[in-house]
This record gives sequence, structure tokens and C-alpha cells, in this order.
Amino acid sequence: MNIFGIGLPEMAVIMVVALLIFGPKKLPEIGRSVGKTIRSFQEASKEFQTEFQKEAEQLEEAVKTTAELEPKQIYPAKSEQDTTASSSQPS
Repeated sequence: MNIFGIGLPEMAVIMVVALLIFGPKKLPEIGRSVGKTIRSFQEASKEFQTEFQKEAEQLEEAVKTTAELEPKQIYPAKSEQDTTASSSQPS
């Protein structure tokens, strides 16, 4: 059993120390609040991930639509020699 990189013996030591510090009456309350905090963090993380995926899909769709509307126009690259030679030759 490995939770957050902490094994069972380490968890037992942490629980004993927490029991000694907070006492048996406060410990369940602290556990509940920690559980709620972790749950809300997970929900926020899932919401962020969902929003990020939606934005990425919208961006991808916009790029595809733009690519379909404006086909690529590839022109051959002109070097400086080609440019000067064509301008010096009479038409």
C-alpha cells in the first residue's frame, strides 16, 4: 500500500503523532476537513483539464477551418542573384 509515496509504516507513525498532538476528539474532524480539501482539489483539477481540452479542440478546429479556407500558396524562394539578374535584364 503506497499513498502519496508514503508506505504503511510511515502512515502509522504519522497517525500516532497526529493522535498525540490533536487528541482523539479532534482527529476525525481534521480527517474530514483534509478529505474535503483533497476532493475539492481533485474536482478543480478535473474542471481545469476539461476546460483546457475544450480550448485545445476549439483551437484545432479553427486552424483546420482556416487551412481549408485559405489553401497554402507556396512560392519558390528567390535568391538575391535571381532578383538582381531579373531586374537588370530588359523585358
